[in-house]
Amino acid sequence: MARIDKQDKKNNKEDSDLVDKLVGINRVAKVVKGGRRFGFAALVVVGDQRGKVGFGTGKAKEVPEAIKKATDDAKKNMVKVPMKEGRTLHHDMKGHYGAGRVVLRSAPSGTGIIAGGPMRAVFETLGVQDVVAKSIGTSNPHNMIKATFDAFNSMNSPRSIANKRSMKVAEIFGNQTKSDINKNSKAS
Repeated sequence: MARIDKQDKKNNKEDSDLVDKLVGINRVAKVVKGGRRFGFAALVVVGDQRGKVGFGTGKAKEVPEAIKKATDDAKKNMVKVPMKEGRTLHHDMKGHYGAGRVVLRSAPSGTGIIAGGPMRAVFETLGVQDVVAKSIGTSNPHNMIKATFDAFNSMNSPRSIANKRSMKVAEIFGNQTKSDINKNSKAS
């Protein structure tokens, strides 16, 4: 019994760290013999503002229940996004999903979040402070968010590239250490 209580406390602590943003609610109607039956679909973005973010959808007869389902779905589908200096993206990237296309660009300090609608919610919950994003094509929030996450999947940090190439991060950027400079000057 005590083990379950500890697990619940751990889950509650993780949940309290997460920030969720409601991106959109759709009301759908089903026409039946007695009239219309309404249902609701919610789209939610959840993040810890330190590099983890996820999105989810939920459908129910009532709005709060749809939001709760969407939030639970978003918590299950969280991804880790590497960030440069904890404030921006490492490099520019493009993503697409269906007719939705997005371009994400890293930005200098002080730029802020320049993004529209659903993408702004993703960046705010992710914890990015400086980014420039442009949506090309559809304005459907589902496709815009999925295209943004497609772009995140193509992102690499210098550390991950260095590990794949069995190099040091400084070598990736072309920075030379003093010993490398001395070796090169002696060879000349």
